[in-house]
Amino acid sequence: MSGYRAKSNRRFGAGHLLAAAATALLCCFAASAAQAQSGKPLKLGYILSRNSQLGAGADVFAAEVAKRTNGRYRIEQYPDSALGGEVEMLKAVQLGTVDLAFITGAPLPNFLADIGVFNIPFLFRDLHHAHAVLDGPIGQSYLAKFRAKDLVALAWGENGMRHLTNSRREIRTPEDLRGLKLRVPQSDVMLAGFKALGADVKPLAFPQLYGALQSGEFDGQENPIATIQSSKFYQVQKYLTLSGHVYDPAILFMSVDGFDDLSADDKKSFIESAKLAGQASREFAAAAEKNGVAELAKSGMKVVTDVDRTKFAAAMASANDIFAQKFGGDLINQIRQYPE
Repeated sequence: MSGYRAKSNRRFGAGHLLAAAATALLCCFAASAAQAQSGKPLKLGYILSRNSQLGAGADVFAAEVAKRTNGRYRIEQYPDSALGGEVEMLKAVQLGTVDLAFITGAPLPNFLADIGVFNIPFLFRDLHHAHAVLDGPIGQSYLAKFRAKDLVALAWGENGMRHLTNSRREIRTPEDLRGLKLRVPQSDVMLAGFKALGADVKPLAFPQLYGALQSGEFDGQENPIATIQSSKFYQVQKYLTLSGHVYDPAILFMSVDGFDDLSADDKKSFIESAKLAGQASREFAAAAEKNGVAELAKSGMKVVTDVDRTKFAAAMASANDIFAQKFGGDLINQIRQYPE
């Protein structure tokens, strides 16, 4: 009997060990599956709402990254300046404390001075012209330059054509801007351009803009139609002038360490996802440009459409020498004459 018990106990012990090993293995598989399903979280910040051109791009980026990496990465979106203003966010991406940021064009010269050439008012004839330049060798060369600034510029996106709004009067001619307290982004180029028009201009970070308009600190501002809608500026601005004075791109950035940690296949997936995100932001901005003006008019804004862009461009001529010295007259002319 004692021998039977010993054999039985040995059998029990071996079976118990096998069962335990199988259970542990199943737990490992379950944990791996759960990790793959949830994915590694990556923070993506931007200043506008989810219902905006940047939000549209971020949604596409998140979906494409999840699909192309089989769920191994999960993009967590932080809209509405939840991670700070654009300069603050991009500094965080440089430091690696934020993984990704979708940043509009105006603040980019704070990190790469040369890219300020795209902020020059009336540089582009229209959207097709702007897209041709950015998607061609000139625009792609600027994306590559950010690597030296500890940033990976994945792809161009779009904020849109910028238009003027204000709470005081209709703006039809450059003279109508004189004395108007106008907020501009943190861009020296845009500051110089509007100073040449005689406006009382000051820069201000975007998260403080609505409150500054509401309090009367500023009479007006300028932004794309999609931004005017998503940020509800129509609640504190009465007049909209379709000036289309600046084309404002956007760039989807990633931290250098985060990008370098990706496999070669994943790097390709992130870049391709970013390109699709950029296209989605362009499509959203274009739809807002087409349909949003009527919606803003319904919201109570008075829309000025008969704007002579050539008069505004001529009035800014005094700033042209500043731009030529800063960026080079040959480059500016090359961009202006670039074929669509």
